[in-house]
Amino acid sequence: MEETQRLWKNKEGILQCFIMVFIWKAVSGQIRYSIPEELQKGSFVGNVAKDLGMDGKDLSEHGFRIVSRIGTRQYFTLNVITGHLQTSERINREEICGKAEECMLNLQVIIESKLEIYGVEVKIIDINDNAPQFPSGKQKLKISESSMLGSQFPLPEGQDPDLGINSIQSYHLMGSSHFSLDVQTRETGARNVKLVLEKSLDREEQPVHDLILTATDGGDPVRSGTTQIQVIVLDANDNVPVFSQPSYKVKVKENIPKGSTVATLRATDVDEGINGEIKYSFKKITEEDSKMFLLNSTTGIIMLAGNLDYEESSLYDFEVNAEDGGGLSDWAQVVVEVMDLNDNAPELAINFLINTIPENSPVGTVIALLNVQDRDSGVNGEVICSIPSELPFQLKKSVNHFYSLVTYDNLDRERVANYNIIITAADNGTPSLSTTALISLQILDRNDNAPVFTESSYMSYFLENNPRGASIFSLTANDPDWEENSRITYSIIEGNKKSILSTHLSINCETGIIYALNSFDYEEFREIQFLVKAQDGGSPPLSSNVSVTLLILDQNDNFPQILYPSAPTDGSTGVELAPRSSEPGYLVTKVVAVDADSGQNAWLSYQLLKATEPGLFTIGLHTGEIRTARFFLDKDTLKQNLVVLVKDNGQPPLSASVTVTVVLADSIPESLSDISSISVPADPQSDLTFYLVVAVAFVSCLFFTFLLVMMALRLRRWRNSQLCDSGSMNFTGVPVSQFVGIDGVRAFLRSYCHEVSLTSGSRKSQILFPIGNCTNTLTPQQACDKPDPLLITGDSAIIVEESARSQVGM
Repeated sequence: MEETQRLWKNKEGILQCFIMVFIWKAVSGQIRYSIPEELQKGSFVGNVAKDLGMDGKDLSEHGFRIVSRIGTRQYFTLNVITGHLQTSERINREEICGKAEECMLNLQVIIESKLEIYGVEVKIIDINDNAPQFPSGKQKLKISESSMLGSQFPLPEGQDPDLGINSIQSYHLMGSSHFSLDVQTRETGARNVKLVLEKSLDREEQPVHDLILTATDGGDPVRSGTTQIQVIVLDANDNVPVFSQPSYKVKVKENIPKGSTVATLRATDVDEGINGEIKYSFKKITEEDSKMFLLNSTTGIIMLAGNLDYEESSLYDFEVNAEDGGGLSDWAQVVVEVMDLNDNAPELAINFLINTIPENSPVGTVIALLNVQDRDSGVNGEVICSIPSELPFQLKKSVNHFYSLVTYDNLDRERVANYNIIITAADNGTPSLSTTALISLQILDRNDNAPVFTESSYMSYFLENNPRGASIFSLTANDPDWEENSRITYSIIEGNKKSILSTHLSINCETGIIYALNSFDYEEFREIQFLVKAQDGGSPPLSSNVSVTLLILDQNDNFPQILYPSAPTDGSTGVELAPRSSEPGYLVTKVVAVDADSGQNAWLSYQLLKATEPGLFTIGLHTGEIRTARFFLDKDTLKQNLVVLVKDNGQPPLSASVTVTVVLADSIPESLSDISSISVPADPQSDLTFYLVVAVAFVSCLFFTFLLVMMALRLRRWRNSQLCDSGSMNFTGVPVSQFVGIDGVRAFLRSYCHEVSLTSGSRKSQILFPIGNCTNTLTPQQACDKPDPLLITGDSAIIVEESARSQVGM
């Protein structure tokens, strides 16, 4: 109990000595601390936050933590409040590092807010916490009484897991003056202890010698261990077994199977009988090594009993004793060196990972922090991490075995939206072993693409007279962005006819379909130009414009309009004069018409729909010129009514008609006499109700009407006969034609006589012309001596009685 208390007091003194740790930052960003082993849990190691410039900051918000490594125990914890590095358990240097001269524990501290990782190296300093130990039980050694002075016999070595000064420094022997110690230091640093015979032995005098062997270390305080050695003096045996070589060194691969022969030892003894029989046994071997190897006591063959692992132990050093039947023995050193094989694949751990990243992230943005370990050594433990070269990422090696995965080029979500990054960690062994890890990275969209129309400009056609609300055109823009950034709205922003855009056109803001709010008329608008704007829903929004030209196609919706002869307001028709002496092809008149439509809808053709004398006149199909087709005959009717049809070339064709009256006369007086007999028919009523009333009245008064008509006809014939018999103007032989329209006569008279004048009044006009000195052909220079009135009415006969009487009186 007193020994334990004294030990703890010494430990406290050592702790106070070593608590003043040495701290420095390496160029690579690594921090180093030194602490003694066996500190209590929670002991202070170092102020990491202060050493990294994070003192006084909220470490939890910055993601200040220790990165755990694969397959390793974590001996330290990080206090996120104080930033202190503390021990999480008692640290036993001998358990962690074994016989290694330096014992280093490495850990990594990450600051997630900065995406930086720092290496921390803690050196574990050995303290004298282990006393030397010998194999348990009493050690027996048989020596022949005939052994020569100076003979050496191997003794069991003490084991002290401490290193340096804290390991075994000396041996002491007590209990007999016949023996002394010979201590030699081997290449490995271990001390080889042998028992040296100083005085001759006499079995009969003293058959057994009890010795105490003490091993002492150099620590503070000094620790020691003892073992009892019993030397049994044997009767004389002339020859000692001898190994074929004093040391056996073998190299074996770490992957040899159990039961494989590791080494074969051979010792010889020239004695005969039982003194020549040799038995092999382990002399100096640790408990762990004794479980790894089996020794055949008869043949001296050492076989593998366990599984070798270079990473656990690369060297085994022990001794084998060969003893004959007489008790004489020899020993040999056996060193088994384990050869490292590339039997461990690299271990890859992801300590920090971002699964999403905006596409506008700058080059060098950290995506992940990786830790790579390989338990093999040498070339087999050298690991290279790589990713496919075509990816816009790269791996940068940071502290120790840590890599950072960063962006190497600009990202574009529209080109690649997701990346599956395969990270391969391969060692340099033969054959090479590798480990892969998959990182899935999603690229977040940013509004970096404006909408793009499928064409640089649009031109479309649609027919006029479209129904209201009809779809007349549609256009589409594409935006390679995602979700709201690719949601496009359409609008009309301007045009060359701005006043009609809001009242005539509308666009669906989601589909881009353009509708006509009103019906278009080709004769009013023939083309509409405007701009359509496509704008996405990003922030800030991006947009693009495109020019749209809508051409309105003509429909045959306008009837031909006849300009000449113009339609009179009083219902009469035009009158043209054709001399009776006209030859075939004589141009009588020309029908002039236009069509407000365009194209083939405005191509007009002319044809005679009806004629008084078929075959007497022809009309140009496209010119509208009315010409004589033959010579006039006496039997031809004086008044020729020609119904001209003007038709366009549309589908379906539209048409208009006009009636042209041609008077056959060689002179003006003749034509006037013919004209005087032309009665103007009443303009027919087109109203259905009027016709019905007239029909009813006509049926009711049919009988009375018939009597009145007969009486009027008889009276008219009598008066005409009286006029013809007494007058100088003879109208005999001139048929009474149904001329319609006094206005046509006015136009005709103006062109041939400046002395002719017409009074106003559609049905009460008077014609005054000279009679006495007028010839058959009137010229502008001729003057009429005495004008006589001629009154022409539409519903009575021409009254010329006054003119006849005047001529008789003269």
